[in-house]
Amino acid sequence: MSITGILSAAAVVGVVGIFVGLFLGVAGIRFKVETDEREEAVLAALPGNNCGGCGYAGCSGLAAAIVKGEAPVDACPVGGAAAGEKIAAIMGVEAGSSRRKVAFVACMGDCEKAKQDYEYAGHKDCRMMGFVPGGGAKSCNSGCLGFGTCVEACPFDAIYVVNGVAVVDREKCKACGKCVEVCPKHLISLIPYDAKYAVACSSADKGPVTMKACQTGCIGCGLCVRNCPSQAVTVNNFHAAIDQEKCTGCGTCVEKCPRKCIVKV
Repeated sequence: MSITGILSAAAVVGVVGIFVGLFLGVAGIRFKVETDEREEAVLAALPGNNCGGCGYAGCSGLAAAIVKGEAPVDACPVGGAAAGEKIAAIMGVEAGSSRRKVAFVACMGDCEKAKQDYEYAGHKDCRMMGFVPGGGAKSCNSGCLGFGTCVEACPFDAIYVVNGVAVVDREKCKACGKCVEVCPKHLISLIPYDAKYAVACSSADKGPVTMKACQTGCIGCGLCVRNCPSQAVTVNNFHAAIDQEKCTGCGTCVEKCPRKCIVKV
């Protein structure tokens, strides 16, 4: 190839490169998406776990929602009040008085207290138990299956299985709600961290049925209701529940419960 051909090819490539560069530069300016600087600042103030506990697709989604006014500044359950205060300062608003929450497993039916209908030897995933007889080996159809699907879902190593029942480490728990979502028995809920007492049972069976299935199951006797001085306890469908807003932490319900299914948390 002659020197003229080489120079011509180089010139063509150079012209094309300049044209493409100019085109991309103009396109970048013309189609530039304006972003609020506060969004980056809010994202930096979030913990970056991307757990989804706030209801958005990761921390970036929450940051965008906060800046748009679609989510409160204290919406991150992992960052808690500390992150909420930082974000409130960025947004120029007052931080809300968010109440710390923690996951609670409403079951105490461990291997000694809950009866087994049969020995299960299949794949150990709580979500698969809907396909096996009785919804699991335990006689109580509402009890914790103990296969640890919640353990696998927790991004903070805050839940584990002890003797067939899931247990929450309150100090590690960030209330992201992942364990709540995956539990097929709906045993796990988020309660205030400063709650004093809770009902550690989810059975809605009649008393005689519950008594046969588990030593600590709630039988809906109503003694807790009749003795609570603040009317914080109710019984519906043979199951007791505590209104944490009304509860004063006196402990009377624990003393009166004959099944010992109301526990200090």
